Amino acid sequence: MCVIEKIIDETPTVRTLTFSDDVLSKVLPGQFAMVWIPGVNELPMSVMVSEENGKAAFTVRKRGQSSTALYNLTVGDYIGVRGPYGNHFDIRDGNLLLVGGGTGLVPLLRLITHCKPSHNVTLLMGAQTKEEIFFEDLSNKLLEDNKHEVVCVTEDGSYGKKGFVTDVLDEILDQKKFDAIYTCGPELMMYKTVELAESKKIFVQASLERMMKCGVGICGSCCVGEDLVCRDGTIFDGEHLLKNEEFGHYHRTKAGILEKI
Repeated sequence: MCVIEKIIDETPTVRTLTFSDDVLSKVLPGQFAMVWIPGVNELPMSVMVSEENGKAAFTVRKRGQSSTALYNLTVGDYIGVRGPYGNHFDIRDGNLLLVGGGTGLVPLLRLITHCKPSHNVTLLMGAQTKEEIFFEDLSNKLLEDNKHEVVCVTEDGSYGKKGFVTDVLDEILDQKKFDAIYTCGPELMMYKTVELAESKKIFVQASLERMMKCGVGICGSCCVGEDLVCRDGTIFDGEHLLKNEEFGHYHRTKAGILEKI
């Protein structure tokens, strides 16, 4: 059990909740924890970086019942955490391109903290509007020792480049060579990112999100084809993902029913 010590309002619908935990403060980029909101439910969450030693955090967008309950917690409230679970990104040398949307930026920011000074990092962050852009300043701060560029993309053009983040991705891939691409966010965004990377023969990994109930490969709720996201992921190589007929096309409901994305 952990106590919420600090809350940061990132946008009108997104908050970061900070707590003390020596183990989760040191997770590898891409690993996740199962978070219990007492009296409500348990849900998987990527672990957000903290600038304080021994601290970890969760960045949550209020959407469903469980995420809204987590969002509505206040300083002094308790949450239950277990983990870390899952694998992690394989960080290659050279020029890295990170593609994130919404709270999918969380594991990418942790990846940034594992970069070497020799890494040249480009971060694409997508959102619908200016008010939904967050982590821009923190990203620049974390990358201050690296040659880097943070590119914001909004669908309505209210901030940064206008359009979908994958449109800007296509332009950047024509202008610059990259040694690896890492992505996390809405699955259709990741699917297009993986397709573009594979078409240009660039190593790419994506962090998948699925319904999880156990987090340890027992219940099977998070299956994507033959893979279990909690046990085999959440990080998957792009070449493997494009062979999976469900990736980018289907997800499962709480009842396990396959539905189109």
